[in-house]
Amino acid sequence: MIVAFSVAPTTASDDAGSVGDAVARAVAVVRRSGLPHRTDSMFTTIEGEWDECMAVVKECCDVLAESSPRVGLVLKADIRPGHTGEMEGKLERLEAAIERQAGR
Repeated sequence: MIVAFSVAPTTASDDAGSVGDAVARAVAVVRRSGLPHRTDSMFTTIEGEWDECMAVVKECCDVLAESSPRVGLVLKADIRPGHTGEMEGKLERLEAAIERQAGR
């Protein structure tokens, strides 16, 4: 499965409203997990089995809950048993389709 998620504390760490330090703690959890992952400006995407992915998401939430009374989580999952390498595979198929359409 592929899980794209965003997790953030509801309280900022400074007057400017930044939650960057807290998000960095969550991304560190993802990196330690050993799962294939990608982080962009809005979401972190991981790939693995259901229990592996959900354990990482839970740990990220738990880490943020240590310093915030409330944590927000947005999650989207692509559940496709028997498929691996889809973080890259889906993009490769999309690029191939774009190339085919451009060649028309």
